[in-house]
Amino acid sequence: MTTHHSPPYSPPIRKQLPGTDLTLRHPTPLDHPRLQLALADWWDGLGGEAGALQRQLLVPRLFLQHFTETSYLVDRTDATGTPALQAFLIGFLSQTDPQTAYIHFVGVHPDTRRSGLGSTLYHRFFDLAHHHGRTQVRCITSPTNHHSIAYHTRMGFRLEPGDHSENGVPVHRDYDGAGLDRVSFVREV
Repeated sequence: MTTHHSPPYSPPIRKQLPGTDLTLRHPTPLDHPRLQLALADWWDGLGGEAGALQRQLLVPRLFLQHFTETSYLVDRTDATGTPALQAFLIGFLSQTDPQTAYIHFVGVHPDTRRSGLGSTLYHRFFDLAHHHGRTQVRCITSPTNHHSIAYHTRMGFRLEPGDHSENGVPVHRDYDGAGLDRVSFVREV
């Protein structure tokens, strides 16, 4: 029996990337060291060294080996032709729930924030999820990451009920283990 693999789906970008020196592509395992540096440096010290380590541990190399076709990376080429990481989105289609796609981690370089780059990546992922028959996208964040909570709300995500509330935000206690509380979001696509 011959197995036919269809080519990876690449939905059209809803709007141009902000700037002509930006390149959108799927990540590869070779991007892992640069991604690890971004996870340590781009969060304005959130959580200190322990927070940086926690973020780095949340994106092991396996995401760049097994979920590349549903993940994106944006580079800016400098004057020497060297690519500098500007943004990334790590996502996947749920293997358990055929209606769900999941955004695992997203980052935008501090100098590139508010340029539309993050929302471009999200919309590209929404289009990909919809193309594959998914009707909802889910994601989580830390209850201390107020910027993320506000951003996801602006992007049309609904806060899901939690088992308690912090500052009016529903939180799931110990979602990712003891002391690792999370805020859960869902958005229809």
